[in-house]
Amino acid sequence: MKLVVEVVDIKGKCPVYEVGDKFELDEGYKLKIPEGLQVCMHGLAALMPVYNALAKGVKPQMLGLAGKETPEHQPGEVFVQCLDPVDLTGGGTAVFRIIKEI
Repeated sequence: MKLVVEVVDIKGKCPVYEVGDKFELDEGYKLKIPEGLQVCMHGLAALMPVYNALAKGVKPQMLGLAGKETPEHQPGEVFVQCLDPVDLTGGGTAVFRIIKEI
């Protein structure tokens, strides 16, 4: 079982991620990063409160993080964003989609 984390939006200008970047959490806790991709601590901090619950099967709706069901977003997808307050820092806020794969 793994969680796939994908950057789906960036507000402002993120110095680390680009839309489409992906990494994985194998078995719910083993971070797997593709060659050449960097991982930002702000982004990881956003994932910390939810990754274990998702890996254990807690439904995204129970966490209040399920995306609206649209043609682009399916049930079971979770959305979180990094902690960078872009409007105050001039940096960038990355928005992540998390999908559980078996």
